[in-house]
Formats: sequence, structure tokens, C-alpha cells
Amino acid sequence: MHTVNHLENTPDNDGYFGQFGGRFVPEPLIPILEEITRAYYQLREEEGFRQELADLYRHYVGRPSPVFHAKKLSAAVGGGQIYFKREDLNHTGAHKINHCLGEALLAKKMGKKKLIAETGAGQHGVALATAAALLGLECDIYMGEVDCEKEHPNVIRMKILGANVIPVGDGLRTLKEAVDAAFLAYVQDPVTQFYAIGSVVGPHPFPMMVRDFQQVVGEEAREQFQQMTGKLPDNLVACVGGGSNAIGLFTAFLNDEEINIYGVEPSGLSFKTGEHAATLTLGTPGMIHGFKCYVLQDEKGMPLPVYSIASGLDYPGVGPQHSYLKDIGRVQYETINDTEALDAFFMLSREEGIIPALESAHAVAYAVKLASQLEVGKTILVNLSGRGDKDIDYVVAKYGHRYGIN
Repeated sequence: MHTVNHLENTPDNDGYFGQFGGRFVPEPLIPILEEITRAYYQLREEEGFRQELADLYRHYVGRPSPVFHAKKLSAAVGGGQIYFKREDLNHTGAHKINHCLGEALLAKKMGKKKLIAETGAGQHGVALATAAALLGLECDIYMGEVDCEKEHPNVIRMKILGANVIPVGDGLRTLKEAVDAAFLAYVQDPVTQFYAIGSVVGPHPFPMMVRDFQQVVGEEAREQFQQMTGKLPDNLVACVGGGSNAIGLFTAFLNDEEINIYGVEPSGLSFKTGEHAATLTLGTPGMIHGFKCYVLQDEKGMPLPVYSIASGLDYPGVGPQHSYLKDIGRVQYETINDTEALDAFFMLSREEGIIPALESAHAVAYAVKLASQLEVGKTILVNLSGRGDKDIDYVVAKYGHRYGIN
């Protein structure tokens, strides 16, 4: 039964999902964001734009990405059957290419010369550098020094693709600081530059725009899963940092009330401040980077330090639509710690021959836990949002001894 339409009027004209979202930016940026909003609304209705993006998805990215039934993993766990939406098989290795191509095409049609962005795990940076190379645009990527070291293979990829990678040495030198630096650089010249935000975060229209570009994930998965099994999945699982891969999968199923939906956040080393990034679990409503959402913040409203083994998840805010979906109870947000994510990283690698990104490993870990509690025949569809090539050097150097790798 479809009792509620969770997609109706979300966001509203001011970019709000319930109380979350909006546009809290310096006055000079308001007309720039309004221009982007108008251009996006106009372009998304144009058949030529939609067709160009669809052609790139098919012939360049390799869409549709397959859905895979992980029979060995499911048998090892017992209980529910686990399926993966294989976004790790996309060109550039993750779901990020879906919205990067959309944003880059929009920027080009608006006459912008340069794409500017932040990146944590480097997947958004690589995808944006790829889109910039393809479309003939300049590209500046801001990345925290800690993440540059952890995700060195992706730094090299971005440079090979012609992007200018700018290390950020402020604060904790991770994703939040990269966003701060990119935002500052953007404000210097919002006319010729286009800030291609890397998730469903930021001021309106970005949470809506990135969601719309990522929606292809869930739309494909819905059709594929029904073809494979004759029905819809019983459960959906995806990791949540900013939340783009999760919203991409969830959107096509939000109105199917019989489907349980789980977003998985990182509880890192512990629930102590600075040792996790479980924003929806422990955060409170606040402002960050030009929008309202759940934020891990102190009593003065300043973002707290965050941490995750997965560079793409260590952000003190989260997408406004996720904040809204939590409040209305449509999506349940759970946590997975570093150790559980690492165990899942190796388990999926050794059971199915698929090395997942550390971000995605959080979703795999929760799916494994959930499957063990389900009755036989129940199904779980996991968004395997990225592959682990970028993580293997770091994982083996730091944790390989735990898993028999010297």
C-alpha cells in the first residue's frame, strides 16, 4: 500500500525538506545560486540534455550497472539473501560519476570555465576530473592532507586527468576542511567557476540536483531486481556520509512502505567526540556549509571533529533529505564501527571476489548483520557504492597483519 508520497514537493521552492535544507550563504552568492537553480530546472526538461546524459551513462560510464546475487556471502551468513547494486563497476569506480557528469554538463551549458570541488575519499575528485577532461573544462580539487595520504592512488588519478589537486592543511585536514577551502575559493569567483558539490549537501539547489542525477541507481535497481526475483527487495542498505549513494538508491523505493530502508553511518573507534562521524545518530539540527541538517556540533553551534576509517564518510553534517527522512521515520539510520567495516571488506573480498570501498564496506557489514537476523527467503539490496582499489594500500599497511597479509 502506498500511504504516503515521500517525494511530493520535496524539496519545496526554497529548498527545504521539512525543516532541513535551505540556502544560508553570503548575499553575493544568492543570485548565483538562483541562476544555477533556473538553469537546472530549464535543462532537466530539455530532451537534448536528458538524452546527452543518458548516452554518456550508457556509452561512457557503462550503465546500467548490474545487480548481483551474492550467494556465497549469503550462505556464509545464513538467513536473508544479499544482493548488490554494482556501482563499483562504473567508470571511475563509484557512483560519483553519475552526478559529476550531470553537474559538468550543466556548468558547460551555463558557460562556466572551471569546475571546483572538495573530495574526501577522492572518488568525487576523480569523477569530476574525468568529467572535466571529457568536456574540456578546467578543474580544481581541494582535498585534506590526511586524505591525500590515505587515498594516494586517487590523488595520482586526478593529476593524470589534468586536475589541479590542492592539499588542505587546516584543522583536522580531512573532508570538512576541504569543503571550507573549496567554498572560499568559489566565493572569490562564482561567475566563471562552478562549484560541483560532491554529495546531497550544501545550499539549494545542490541536495535536489545531486539526488536527481543519482536517482538512476534506484530506478535501474528497481527494474533489475524485479526481473531477477519477480518482486521488490524486502530491505535496502547503503552507507551515509553526505548521503548521495544512499539517496540515489532509496528515492525509487521511498513510497513502498513495505520496504525497510537502512542508512549506515560510521561509529569509527567509539562514540567519543572526534572518534566517529555518526551525524544522524548523535547530531542535532544546525547549520553547516550553507544549509540546515543534523550536525555534530558543540554548544556554540561549531562543528565537532569527526573521524572514520572511510575518508568519504567523515563529515560532521549530512544531506537535508536524510535529516528529514530520519525525522519522519521513513529511513532507519544505524552505525557500523571501523572493525566491523574492515571485517566486511575482507569477507566480501574472500567470499565473492569483490573488493569494496571502505565506505561501501560499512553497508556490507550492516547487511551481513541484518541478513543473519532475517528469515530465509527475505532479501536485502545493498548499494555497493564504490570499489576498494583506492583503499588497498592503506588497509594492508595498517591492518593487513590482522587478516593474514604481511
